[in-house]
Amino acid sequence: MAHRALVIAMLPAIGLRVLTVLGFPPAILFYGDSFAFLKEELAPGTARPSGYSLLLALLRPAHSLTLVTVLQHLLVLGLAVALYALLRHRGLPGWGATLLVTPLLYDEFLLLLEHMIMADAVFIVLVAAAVALIVWRVTPATAAVGGLLLGLAGITRTVGLPLLILTAAYLLVRRYGWRPLVALLVAGAIPLGAYATWMKVEKGKFGLTEADGNFLWSRTMSFADCEVIKPSERLAVLCPGMPVEQRPYPPHWLWESFSPLLKVPGTANRNQLAGEFARQAILAQPGAYLGAVATDLRQLLRWERTAVDEKTPYKLPASERPISESVRGVAESYEAGPAATRVVEPFAGWLRAYQRFGYVPFPLLTLALVATLAAALVRRRWDALLPGLAALALIASPPFLAAFDVRYVIPAIPLICLAAGLTLVKQDRAAPAREREPVKVA
Repeated sequence: MAHRALVIAMLPAIGLRVLTVLGFPPAILFYGDSFAFLKEELAPGTARPSGYSLLLALLRPAHSLTLVTVLQHLLVLGLAVALYALLRHRGLPGWGATLLVTPLLYDEFLLLLEHMIMADAVFIVLVAAAVALIVWRVTPATAAVGGLLLGLAGITRTVGLPLLILTAAYLLVRRYGWRPLVALLVAGAIPLGAYATWMKVEKGKFGLTEADGNFLWSRTMSFADCEVIKPSERLAVLCPGMPVEQRPYPPHWLWESFSPLLKVPGTANRNQLAGEFARQAILAQPGAYLGAVATDLRQLLRWERTAVDEKTPYKLPASERPISESVRGVAESYEAGPAATRVVEPFAGWLRAYQRFGYVPFPLLTLALVATLAAALVRRRWDALLPGLAALALIASPPFLAAFDVRYVIPAIPLICLAAGLTLVKQDRAAPAREREPVKVA
């Protein structure tokens, strides 16, 4: 049996997902984010794009959060099979390709994200599928589909936007010709342009969100010193009112009552002023800005994902999580019934125990990425650079634009696995035909 190793690996992975569905019905809800996605009234999001909300709207007639989570579980399993097929196509043996997709099958955080009403699992599949398709074979058709997937990823999470540009640069540098490049950009622009137009019609602004300035401003709260920045009077209201050593982590500055951001009236005005303040702060204190980013990135050296006594939303619950009255109706309308996450033992307990060890530690993941990029350059495996650099962009960009969050590292896992596999193949089969043709001696 040619794919015995994959089948053997898939069976326990499917079992883990069955346990998740049985142990935490109907789904795991994340703070206020899940309820924002579940709202019946569709509108462009303020803090995040609403691409995932559109998918939930398509599934709404079934009135089943379980359907949503099962679909997300199946999408990630399908992604693992697709990456396995690509690596086999490139010449890796079955056991080798299976080993490389194992993190997708067994990582506890992927299980958690697949079972959450959050955009992350869908975003992971869109990005990895697009990159895999481009790496598999570059034609105008595959480039168009890849561009469309990256465009959809961009309206799902804005951190996906740079990946479309990165992929275009890859096609350009590798000299695949103008047809695939144009196909990629045009197809990618379709969902992005349609969403931005929707935003213009609904909110008077051509864009994807109204919070990019807010997030960048929150990043600067780690170091901003208005004695150094000397902001203008209209921006001074955004100066932090507490010493640097007492300031909470950047995301708290977006929502908590102490935040001066909440003193600024008007969503668009607030975002604009926050962006201006942030740019001035970064230009006035570039060293402090880079220091804050470096401090965040040091969390990649932390071996344990979450400590036993750590309070975090990224742990499987031990008891039912009641839904706030202010958003209960949103969830129950979608589910057409009770929607609070239930905890069913013993399945839930087995998964909580698995969560303590079922993951690739970030230091190993980071080492794998660095080693893969270096090996790709040394071995001239240029096609491995696209997933490798895409993974690097997904990991590194949040600390520059907002803050580090362990959830933001997870989308890099399938890309690192793919890049690592591509560095091990004997030949870069994705190279343009003219690069593989033997040189004719006159």
